[in-house]
Amino acid sequence: MALALASELLREPQFWNAERHQLECGTTVCDLGIEATGGLNAGRLLAEICLSGLGTVSLESWAGVGTSTAVAVATDHPLFACLGSQYAGWQIKQGKFFGMGSGPMRILAAKEPLIGELGITDQNEVAVGILETATMPTDEVCCAIAHDCDISPKQLYLFVAKTASLTGNLQIVARSVETAMHKLHALEFDLSLVRSGRGVAPLPPVAKNDVQGIGRTNDAILYGSSVTLWIDAPGELLAEVAQKLPSRSSKEYGRPFEEILQAVKFDFYQIDPLLFSPAEVHLVSLRDGTTSTAGRIDQEMLVQSFG
Repeated sequence: MALALASELLREPQFWNAERHQLECGTTVCDLGIEATGGLNAGRLLAEICLSGLGTVSLESWAGVGTSTAVAVATDHPLFACLGSQYAGWQIKQGKFFGMGSGPMRILAAKEPLIGELGITDQNEVAVGILETATMPTDEVCCAIAHDCDISPKQLYLFVAKTASLTGNLQIVARSVETAMHKLHALEFDLSLVRSGRGVAPLPPVAKNDVQGIGRTNDAILYGSSVTLWIDAPGELLAEVAQKLPSRSSKEYGRPFEEILQAVKFDFYQIDPLLFSPAEVHLVSLRDGTTSTAGRIDQEMLVQSFG
């Protein structure tokens, strides 16, 4: 499904301000934001590829500070689209190369404990992946990924963009629902009960470098996103869960993410995992028609982050 969604991009990359490369090993690498210009449409499509075509991404107006544009994402398959595909949980290290991997290739590789915990499996001769990186992957990197996915390198399709690009900026901010799902997983909530999700987060200015870009895109979600989940559970339970779900439930809340990241010397695993969640949540019960709301948009933190 992800490959079918990307077919137009692969056929006419120039329309998307992208560059298609065929490596010696046979892997197809599509640059949307390293050397290539990319843009808003490329970012939106890349985000939908991240979701394996199981969700839609659009641009909306934003009435807050620092930007006039927001990224909205909606899905009726939040478990598979967000955690099974979109979540950037595969750290790919090969020689001097480093990239955060997302997309459905993660299911084939099954390198993360999360994939096993969710019980998601797939058998496919094609692998599609997205790499958040500032460096183009080499033949060695692609062969290693293909090996982990148990496919031929010729059947591997990678889409790449750095954080400090318009494309990368947008596709990361499109992860508001994903962060809510991941936080629910951390809270040991039954994710199969979540039927649909929609999130909106402000699109920050493109950063001057990737470190600032990581800070701004995370701040957009931690302090600026609002997520609604439709859940097949009683309202009484959702009222309790909602209070634990927003980012302000973390001890790390209240500082720009770039500052938090530098304090732990760029080791994400040293950051409180409860921080990675939306600023505001609305949990709608499909059983009794009630809505539980918690958290709020923090305009002051967005001013600090976006400048």
